[in-house]
Amino acid sequence: MPARRPTIADVARHAGVSKGLVSYALNDRPGVSSDSRRRILAAADDLGWTPSLRGRSLSTGRSFACGLVVGRSPDVIAADPFFHSLIAGLEDVFAASGQVLVLAVATPGREEAETYRGLADDRRVDGVVITDLRAGDERIALVERLGLRAVTLGRPDVVSPFPSVSVDDGAGIRGAVAHLAGLGHRRIAHVAGPAAMLHGQRRADAFAAAAEAAGLQPVMVETDFSAAEGAEATRRLLAAPDRPTAIVYSNDHMALAGLGVAQRLGLRVPEDLSITGFDDTELGRVIHPSLTSVATDARAWGSAAARALVAALEGAPAEHVALAEPTLIVRESTGPAPSNPPRG
Repeated sequence: MPARRPTIADVARHAGVSKGLVSYALNDRPGVSSDSRRRILAAADDLGWTPSLRGRSLSTGRSFACGLVVGRSPDVIAADPFFHSLIAGLEDVFAASGQVLVLAVATPGREEAETYRGLADDRRVDGVVITDLRAGDERIALVERLGLRAVTLGRPDVVSPFPSVSVDDGAGIRGAVAHLAGLGHRRIAHVAGPAAMLHGQRRADAFAAAAEAAGLQPVMVETDFSAAEGAEATRRLLAAPDRPTAIVYSNDHMALAGLGVAQRLGLRVPEDLSITGFDDTELGRVIHPSLTSVATDARAWGSAAARALVAALEGAPAEHVALAEPTLIVRESTGPAPSNPPRG
């Protein structure tokens, strides 16, 4: 049989004090002398006592869990390293602060709303991290009505009572366009994410503005951020009569798929086609040719979001945190524009 878990009563007997005094000391409440507090903490350490999550939940009315509801296809989440790093960053903070991360994947719309309602009605979580903000995002008002605390990844375009953690996506895209234009590329395309997602639209807007500033005619193809749609977008672009000599992708996942499509078509990267990604994932650094990409720190983003949510759960006022601007890391997948661009 496993050893019985030490209780507050055991700590009280070991320290020679009352259970009430132990409770006050372990919860860092006033009314306990420094000598008694030291004795109680030493007794708890001797016995290997740790707080009971169930007991804390019953006494405080909190679940000590935070939710992450991702409204994307499970296949996209499984394949995209961004989510793995984001979750690792959330766990870095939640684990240290005694929170449990509850992950749910739901189809955007009714199923997603029902998932939030279920988490709130069953008191499974105290707060949530809201990702992939959308235009006029209805989840902000829903989560507020449900009485949950929240943090948003990015600044919503609707009134929100919640703290946010954001990064200027546009800076990275502008850097990619400037880099390619400086290499002499005049036909640059953008494989964008969905316009319904604010960060997808921000990146597309940044590309259009940067292309116009460089005197280029922007060409864009919208996708769902998946590798499959990134590959299909690449095929369409490269089949055009005046195909691009460079493509700016909205994530590394699609850029790697596009690289494969280009090579299967017999194009050399970067001699015939330059490619840039976004997120600077590990795989992009080790493939050949290595991927020029916009470097973001998804793990740091997750950690910052978790800290903001934990602070909100403790009653701190909402604050908006802006992370450092992403930067372009130049590698082997970009080079000078070909002197005689091939035509489809």
